[in-house]
Amino acid sequence: MIVAQGLTKRIGSKQILKGIDFEIRPGEFVSCFGPNGAGKSTTLKILALLSKPTDGELWIDGQKADTANPVLRRKIGVISHNSLLYNNLTARENLLFYGQMYEVPHLNNRVAELLEDVGLVHVANDLVGTFSRGMQQRLSIARSLIHDPPILLMDEPFTGLDEMAKHILNSILGKLSASKHTVFLITHNFDQGLEQSDQALILVSGKIVFRCQPQNMTQEEFRQHYLASQGAFK
Repeated sequence: MIVAQGLTKRIGSKQILKGIDFEIRPGEFVSCFGPNGAGKSTTLKILALLSKPTDGELWIDGQKADTANPVLRRKIGVISHNSLLYNNLTARENLLFYGQMYEVPHLNNRVAELLEDVGLVHVANDLVGTFSRGMQQRLSIARSLIHDPPILLMDEPFTGLDEMAKHILNSILGKLSASKHTVFLITHNFDQGLEQSDQALILVSGKIVFRCQPQNMTQEEFRQHYLASQGAFK
């Protein structure tokens, strides 16, 4: 579903990514770990077609990626630190707006379904500007799923969530994994990142320094690899 070959990214004199290669098969759940400044968010922006690599190639669903390709963009949902919500619209109006952009069929039913999934039916007609951080993040999850994208990219989605929102997000991730959606998750949390992952990557200083199938090792063994990989690049 996603193939990255020699991706590099430079901004001015700073090289953020240094030729990374990975492959994510259809329906695979991949978690990416690494310290701050490792290049994780930059990688996600390239996968989301929000940024172009300086060098290298990216293929999505058999097509060479292009930031101007609307067909590929429709296959991707993104959850990031920015909710991408409009504070002067209600929760329902936000989802209707994004659904209309993606020409989602039976949109009213889809909006109602997602509001139920994220536990926001009771505030569907309230302005998003009045929502707590956790409620906004829950609505952001619904926004990213409105067009049922086969690929979901997430940058630290659990940050700032209340316990209810964490439970809801874990439930949604479980459903996505079971329904064979392709998921790329950036996280610092070993529990959340390894539990459902088919593949785990460690990115340090713009390079993938370790990859594994989490089911083949304990969480403590992975933690030791993570700590060792950071020490090697200090």
